[in-house]
Amino acid sequence: MSMVLNARRLDDVVILDLSGRITMGEGTLVIRDHIQKLLNGGDRKFLLNLSDVDYIDSSGLGELVTSFTTVRNHDGQLKLLNLTKRVQDLLQITKLLTVFEVFNSEAEALKTMK
Repeated sequence: MSMVLNARRLDDVVILDLSGRITMGEGTLVIRDHIQKLLNGGDRKFLLNLSDVDYIDSSGLGELVTSFTTVRNHDGQLKLLNLTKRVQDLLQITKLLTVFEVFNSEAEALKTMK
């Protein structure tokens, strides 16, 4: 199953609901292209909802880090929401939980977006 991305907006925050697998190729390109397009349009606050992501490979992890860095370089924020146990374990093992702000509640995450 490939990755599907649906974007929605709450005030000035873009929430990207991801589902499927974030893997080398299409999955990583979809995220990169979408975030770049939104940045070019002036958006700076992103919340990645990973509740329906069942698998991320090393390229997918790299794309999350690249997206985080790109958004940061544009004075923006990128935070993660609703990690599955599998994805949370992967971020724990790779020490990426120390890089990303992670939330289990969309409302709580939105409160932290300045």
